[in-house]
Amino acid sequence: MLRSIILAAAAALVATSAQAQTIKIAILGPMSFVQGENHWAGAEMARDEINKAGGISVGGKRMQVELIRADTNEIQSVSDATNAIERVVTRDKADFLIGGFRSEAVLAMQEVAMDYKKIFLGAGAAHSKLGANVEAKYDRYKYWFRVTPVKDTDLVRTLFAVLNTIAQQIRTELKTDMPKVAILAEKAVWTEALIAAAQKNLPAMKMEVVGTWQPSATATDVTAELSAIDRSGAQLVFTILSGPVGISVGRQMGERGMKAVAWGINVEAQKEEFWQAAAGKAQFVSTLDTLAEVEITPKTIPFVKAFKARFKKAPTYNAGTYDAIMLLKAAIEQAGTTNADKLVPVLEKMSYVAAAAVLEFDKRHDPVWAPGKNTGIAVQWQDGKKVPFWPPNMKGMQPFKLPAR
Repeated sequence: MLRSIILAAAAALVATSAQAQTIKIAILGPMSFVQGENHWAGAEMARDEINKAGGISVGGKRMQVELIRADTNEIQSVSDATNAIERVVTRDKADFLIGGFRSEAVLAMQEVAMDYKKIFLGAGAAHSKLGANVEAKYDRYKYWFRVTPVKDTDLVRTLFAVLNTIAQQIRTELKTDMPKVAILAEKAVWTEALIAAAQKNLPAMKMEVVGTWQPSATATDVTAELSAIDRSGAQLVFTILSGPVGISVGRQMGERGMKAVAWGINVEAQKEEFWQAAAGKAQFVSTLDTLAEVEITPKTIPFVKAFKARFKKAPTYNAGTYDAIMLLKAAIEQAGTTNADKLVPVLEKMSYVAAAAVLEFDKRHDPVWAPGKNTGIAVQWQDGKKVPFWPPNMKGMQPFKLPAR
């Protein structure tokens, strides 16, 4: 009996000791969708790279990274997302939280994370309110940092810069003074600011807005919207899409042989499987992206190549969980602790060269937007390949193409 008690106590001690040697990081994402797949893939790469090198040094003590996979199902359900984050904190005892995608869900997830005072590094949601919360109630929301993407209003800055370049090409090649633009945005909270900005600013950029169409984020048929856009005479379709509807848009634009070219955000078009998913019909579809084999930073090309070698496909921006974990590692080693309150001021002052950008944070804990640091890139599908074309001064860029007329 005594021997059994001793063995049980020893086993408990070993388990406790093993647990103490790990830093638990919960990866939160819609794991049945490409966004969640990339959340997990990027995190696995970071975990394996760190652990192979001996782990994270915490005040001189080496600790391994342990990942907790949490399916938020947030594309379908906000309550599933909040349940997932509650579970990883209370049951799985996660030390840090990384991920999130759909803004409506992440706003709710943010509340849970702040209740528990857990550092939550966002890797998917763009809505400005996430950062505005930090500025409005710092003591509560200071544990939130957005790693990727830049906030919605900064996305607009990049989108409009590229849009202006494409519009100028349309003016030159099609000999028109006022390119006609159709806005095609999914029905979601995150798109509202982008739609408003486009409706307000495009006329001042000498472009005519011919209308706004808003299908469901999961729509499998956008015939009605594309037919109306065809009738409008649009030469450019400004897309604001993050859900599976992006595949439908790409495929059906090709099936219709539309002369308008698509540019904007199409998260589905960021992934390597997009061409096949769109039945090879997505010629000339272009999208804002984060990662490609171009030299955004010295770490970009090695990361993308390693990701492709391991997963046999290119990463989407949600694989920014890799950068988030690497940023966290740097902050922990600088602070010498995993204590959230001590890590916050360290993260606030960091300038970290990541794979996708040079990460610095503003007072809202949003990534600082700046050319040469963090703007994102633009890519276009050409003959089955994703071709980067903006910013033009970056090594590896190729020409943007318009459909034949």
